Amino acid sequence: MTTRPRKALRAGGLAAVLLAAGTLAGCVFDAAAPPPAVTPTGAFDADYSEPVPRVPAPLRGTLVEPGSLQNPSLAAKIDNHEDARPQIGLERADLVFEELVEGGLTRYVAVWQSDVPELIGPVRSIRPMDPDIISPLGGIVAYSGGQEQFVDLMLRAPVYNAVHGEADTEETFYRIDGYDSPHDVVVKASELVSEHADLAPPAQQFAYSADVLSSTAAVDGEPTATLSLVFSDSRFPSWQWDEASVSFLRSQEGAPDLGSTGAQLSATNVVSLLVDEVYDYDEEVPRAVLVASGEGWASTGGKTVHLRWSKDDAASPIRLVDDAGATIRLAPGSTWIELVPRETRSVTVTAPVPAPVPGGDPAPEEPGDAGDLGDPVG
Repeated sequence: MTTRPRKALRAGGLAAVLLAAGTLAGCVFDAAAPPPAVTPTGAFDADYSEPVPRVPAPLRGTLVEPGSLQNPSLAAKIDNHEDARPQIGLERADLVFEELVEGGLTRYVAVWQSDVPELIGPVRSIRPMDPDIISPLGGIVAYSGGQEQFVDLMLRAPVYNAVHGEADTEETFYRIDGYDSPHDVVVKASELVSEHADLAPPAQQFAYSADVLSSTAAVDGEPTATLSLVFSDSRFPSWQWDEASVSFLRSQEGAPDLGSTGAQLSATNVVSLLVDEVYDYDEEVPRAVLVASGEGWASTGGKTVHLRWSKDDAASPIRLVDDAGATIRLAPGSTWIELVPRETRSVTVTAPVPAPVPGGDPAPEEPGDAGDLGDPVG
């Protein structure tokens, strides 16, 4: 039998073998030695706890810690006369309802709960539709009186009435310098709320999405540059979409509507509802019929979607659904509810102007495009 000679180990391989052998020879293994200690990782930290789920603020939809907003809401009748502007604290309201009153003017029912200012105003007298607006909220309503029949309606609502001139509000209401009477009555809002901390917080009034992009209008609506409303010849507010602030900016009678900080008033959501106006209490004072149903529009995230609204009774919130019957979801943030008289039928949605085509003429709009809708819709 022929035996093949072994190949000689290369110098490098031989050196590695010798080094390994030498290393093993120098090691002494102690079978009785304890294993090395193991340091726990951060995953086993005894201080670790699961994050607490957050809940929507009832009137704003923003996420807050459970139990952090236990104070009642404060609704106030806010003046919108030219001599009452800029209103104090209006930019911090969670909800603002705009309603037609006598003389073609409008007033607000503004509501604070998640962020109550130290001072709000100017406040004015109550109107016959205000109990239907405020009753679902509970809490407190602040106003400066009114016709006896309207005050009686408000006193029968399930809210605490804080009325200017009453004995229990002497320290809460006062007349402020810089405004002419009767547009000078203001309320110490945070003090009033703290005095009635035993009242329950409000129930959630609208459904909310997680963010602006997932709101119903942003998902299903038509692009909107401007929303124009007509209450009367004297009051025709408008809202312009502002991409930078992700909100609609408010104007009145063609001029920017400024708040007490000097900044233009804005809203995350603008809900425009067509309502019937009747004169069943006073031939000069209109009443928006709210225990009813009708059509409207929700504007959020630079888009607008058509909706149907309904309110079952005075204590029920206003329900908003789309044309398919699905609940409208607003975006977390402030909401203005415009109670536009059906008689004017004037809610005009204007789409953005198409950007010009580089190097050519602007692209023409096709008939039926969601551009400027022109005439009032509804």
